[in-house]
Amino acid sequence: MTKKYEVGEVVAGKVTGIQPYGAFIALDDETQGLVHISEITYGFVKDIEDYLKIGDVIQVKILEIDETSEKISLSTRALQEAPVQKKKDVQPRKSLQDRVNENDANGFKSLRDKLQDWIEQSGH
Repeated sequence: MTKKYEVGEVVAGKVTGIQPYGAFIALDDETQGLVHISEITYGFVKDIEDYLKIGDVIQVKILEIDETSEKISLSTRALQEAPVQKKKDVQPRKSLQDRVNENDANGFKSLRDKLQDWIEQSGH
């Protein structure tokens, strides 16, 4: 590495290769990093080529630098706004016993009404 890169730095790089697991980005003539498929964008990425093409010049954020292997982990996702998580309507969850009691109350009530009808129909 000729230029000294810093973790957290945002730099421009050129996409030089695409593999199923990520995209290789040239940061300068001698330095290359990898944007792992999980760092392309938020959500599921099936095909990296839906997002990046060889030759594209893109902005990347440096996530990690391994000095011994000189590998640089990059991210484009880190430069994107995180999607807002939809909050589910929070309804108090009834216990199983409460649900059984509700259903039993209705069930036995309708049975009691039918029983009276059956008794009358049978002539007793």
